[in-house]
Amino acid sequence: MIVKLSPQDTRRYNWYIWRFIIACFSFVVIMLLLTAFGIFGQLPSFRDLENPKSNLASQVISSDKQILGTYFVQNRTNVTYKEISPYVINALVATEDSRFYDHSGIDFNRTFTIIFYNLIGKKQGGSTITQQLALNLFSERAHNPFKRIIQKLQEWITAVKIERHYTKEEIITMYLNTVDFGAYNVFGIKSAALTYFNTTPDKLTPDQAALLVGMVNGPGIYSPINHPDNAINRRNLVLRRMAQMGYLSDGQVEEFKQKPLGLTFHPINHNEGSAPYFRAILKKEIQKILVDKSIFKEGDVPYDLDRDGLKIYTTIDATMQRYAEEAQKEYMRNLQAQFNEHWKGRSLWKGINNFQLLLRQGMQRSDRYKALKLAGKTDEEIKEDFNTPAKMNLFTWKGDIDTTMKPIDSIVYHKMMLRNAMMSMDPTTGYIKAWVGGTNFEHFKYDQVRMGTRQVGSTAKPFTYAVAVEAGFSPCMEVANVPVTITGYGEPWTPRSTGTIPGVLTLRKAMANSQNYITAYVMNEVKPQPVMDLIKKMGVNSPDIGPYPSICLGTFNASVYDMTGAYSAFANHGVWTEPTFLLRIEDKNGNVLYDHHANVRQALNEQTAYVMTYMLKGVVDEGTGWRLRSKYKLTNPIGGKTGTTQSNSDGWFIGVTPQLVTGVWTGCEDRDIHFRSTNLGEGANTALPIFALYMQKVYANQALGIKKNVDFDPPKSGVGITLDCNAYHQQQQQNTEVEDKLEF
Repeated sequence: MIVKLSPQDTRRYNWYIWRFIIACFSFVVIMLLLTAFGIFGQLPSFRDLENPKSNLASQVISSDKQILGTYFVQNRTNVTYKEISPYVINALVATEDSRFYDHSGIDFNRTFTIIFYNLIGKKQGGSTITQQLALNLFSERAHNPFKRIIQKLQEWITAVKIERHYTKEEIITMYLNTVDFGAYNVFGIKSAALTYFNTTPDKLTPDQAALLVGMVNGPGIYSPINHPDNAINRRNLVLRRMAQMGYLSDGQVEEFKQKPLGLTFHPINHNEGSAPYFRAILKKEIQKILVDKSIFKEGDVPYDLDRDGLKIYTTIDATMQRYAEEAQKEYMRNLQAQFNEHWKGRSLWKGINNFQLLLRQGMQRSDRYKALKLAGKTDEEIKEDFNTPAKMNLFTWKGDIDTTMKPIDSIVYHKMMLRNAMMSMDPTTGYIKAWVGGTNFEHFKYDQVRMGTRQVGSTAKPFTYAVAVEAGFSPCMEVANVPVTITGYGEPWTPRSTGTIPGVLTLRKAMANSQNYITAYVMNEVKPQPVMDLIKKMGVNSPDIGPYPSICLGTFNASVYDMTGAYSAFANHGVWTEPTFLLRIEDKNGNVLYDHHANVRQALNEQTAYVMTYMLKGVVDEGTGWRLRSKYKLTNPIGGKTGTTQSNSDGWFIGVTPQLVTGVWTGCEDRDIHFRSTNLGEGANTALPIFALYMQKVYANQALGIKKNVDFDPPKSGVGITLDCNAYHQQQQQNTEVEDKLEF
């Protein structure tokens, strides 16, 4: 039965409806006002909008403007609008906010149609790109219904503020820089393009852009890694939306829909990128600088390298770094094979001093041992665990392998693994161009360039000869190559010698062939104190360098960093320039927080430095570095010095050219583990080849500016020490004749 309402009833019900609508509208207005005044929580200020509190990866930048790596909590790096492919922009607008260019932050048409669309089964979100940006930048999505309503109002107000202060291009750029792209710590379009397609945002194709934009609202369910079918369907939906908006033709859509995902998946972690050892040392150095220099954000808040998006400019050359890493990998694979063959079939327990102790120490230092101790296991239980086969991942020079073996055997395996480190620098500026701190950062994290120190052996000999040259000794001076005993410094010291060349040798030939007897003779002439002083003046800061005779043979420990820096003074006219790897630090807005200024000092006079380069060239021309000429065909002016310590525990080579000084060290983790023969264990075989391979690559790339036809510059004032040995011998003969006549 239909009841006909009277006009009065109709007016009364209309009034109820209008009162309800007005009440709802008033409620919304009041809630908006309360939200705007911060009653339900403080809204972000304009400064917050300019500097969003989102985690931004700090970038380590090479001298040739390459990204060596990042420090991050969220792997996110910002890009500009021009660095984003138009396909990404179009896909995002078509899928997430088709009226993006028409609204002012809130699309009321879309908002009020949500209920209708949801009623007919078409689920649709009401948030515009600007609203989503507000949520991405300043909060996490609330789950409590009341809090979510308040949060939605905050999003509206923030979205309007964003639209008032930024252009549409800036808004869409900020959005794409902050959005989450999945469970692999991928934030922002730049990281997403690199992780999923190994490309940059500006090079993304329509189908790639559609795939990434399709992940925005469901990075889990639309993951191309975990749910490839869902990802393809979602990508195709985005492509259709792009066609509906006129960004693509129907033919293009059909073409792209037929394509596979085409992933080049490469999840990024902290070990990724070039120079991982260097970046680990750099991070500690920066953290120390920020504290020591009291460099803070506003309100004395410390900077966080993993969150604050700092830009760290370094001296590392990305190309030279790659050459150094390639040279190491190329030769160490071969050298490890030599080492394995050398020990094959021999008892390590009998052939290596203290091998049982070394294994026990290795076991006790392992994470496995520490975890078992924390779990309350007894020594017997731990021993049993280490003798029970388990699955593990091992480093090899052919790539990591998954295998099953006893943990104690894995310790033996790692103890027998050769390690290597290398540093290359410009001697004039002190700028470090390449830094290889070890063989594999994921498996062996200890840095052997700066943190590790090893006995330097014969690479210390040039310091003693330099003191002699400064005192007026000529490289042509001849000395009998016979044993020398030095007294007056405790017990009398008589060095041993292997590979002794009999007879009388010039100082140049003695150093070139690393003759211990003549080096000891020179030390006895110049005395230990001046040698020690020079070593320290040249930047070698080892605490075990003292005024005792044996330092002439390198019995002290030093780092590759210090030794390479010291040799740079020979190539730089006697001026020691502190090895430098950090140029400056900028905040995310480009403001300079720190500028590095290197220490510089005159370590030895210019003439002495030049004469020492002549002596060092003798090592390559006629001494232990000869294979640079014979095997590696490096015929240009190169000086250097090999070093081989007692029992072949350490192999060194420091190569010197006018534009580049490079130090290389090779050895095992423990000095008791080494080659048994000098032929294999000497620095000429374990370290020099890596230098040679590196320099071949450097010289082949003319764009680097390292020239082969450049020799060391003589002092402008001339050289007062005779380097021509024929002329020197004539002078000596004339002096002898004069002395004889005067005596007469």
